[in-house]
Amino acid sequence: MENDNKILIVGGGLAGLTAAIHLSKIGLKVILIEKNEYPKHKVCGEYISNEVVSYLNWLEIDCDDLKPTHINKFQFSFLDGKILESNLPLGGFGVSRYLLDDFLCKKAVENGCEIIHDSVEKISFSENKFTVTTAKNAVFKSEILIGAYGKRSSIDLKLDRAFIYKKAPWLAVKAHYSGVFPNDLVGLHHFKGGYCGVSKVENEIINICYLADYKTFKKYKNIEEFQINVVSRNPHLKFILDNCVPVFEKPLTISQISFDKKKAVENHILMIGDTAGLIHPLCGNGMAMAIHSAKIVSELIENYCNQEITSRLDLETKYQNEWNHNFSNRLKMGRLLATVLQRQKLAAFFMQIIIKLPFLLPVIIKKTHGKPINIQPKC
Repeated sequence: MENDNKILIVGGGLAGLTAAIHLSKIGLKVILIEKNEYPKHKVCGEYISNEVVSYLNWLEIDCDDLKPTHINKFQFSFLDGKILESNLPLGGFGVSRYLLDDFLCKKAVENGCEIIHDSVEKISFSENKFTVTTAKNAVFKSEILIGAYGKRSSIDLKLDRAFIYKKAPWLAVKAHYSGVFPNDLVGLHHFKGGYCGVSKVENEIINICYLADYKTFKKYKNIEEFQINVVSRNPHLKFILDNCVPVFEKPLTISQISFDKKKAVENHILMIGDTAGLIHPLCGNGMAMAIHSAKIVSELIENYCNQEITSRLDLETKYQNEWNHNFSNRLKMGRLLATVLQRQKLAAFFMQIIIKLPFLLPVIIKKTHGKPINIQPKC
């Protein structure tokens, strides 16, 4: 790899910004291309597992500066109102993407990263180099390209990724509210055709974000009607929505969300975060996975630059293997839990088992989360 060659990152969400901070911290030149300006709200559960705290500390990212809530309790309710409760094995914290992404962007710039606000129109690979062309006709070349552009993008279609052609039946809705809700609790509430996460972020704001099956949603004229007739059938969600006041003028939505399997390396691009694999939000681990994937890819790129990894094939193979080792089982568990909750009889049976064997709930939570990240200092 040429010493003066910059690493390109397409996408400036949580994973892309974390990778940019890591790579610049170890002295590599980074260009990150992101179509949106900061700060910006995103559809997200806005809960981060404490498994990544040691890594964030190593990156010199102190999220306590953002005054997050610290969460250590979990509550799950079924459609009939029955509740399961548990302590979270590792705990976590709540912070809005509006604050966090802007905070990480400033850190990346402080580290020397170049942030370019533009849309990517074309990516090609030839003679061991990527060429990235943007909507403003800027052209960038690099030997290494990281894909961090999110759940679903026109880029996926241009790259001919398999999942983009499959039916994606999920719709996500997110809004912030003011009201009364415990600071230390994350709630997950089941309703017909979906589930809803509720937790506090900074400044006493409540984040309410739910995933709904589009087949169920399309029977109603709008989000308000859907929430009244479907979401609020869960008595706990009804109480929360009836007693909270929206902060947003209108909720944020994204559609065609796919939880199908993706490859972590495609067209020689190293994919991270949701671009590599999307875990069901009910697992509450998507943000931590995005951060962790940035660590994995950054460390392997460092080894490639230092010629500890001697070929592109070896780099790509090691990254795909590391991704599978750390995340494939979590993704499988997420898909399994989602399948259970989509079927009312199966969900009721699941509820009865957990009530009789309550020790299983923290075990299931652990299956969707990783162990605290171990930081190995370079000799």
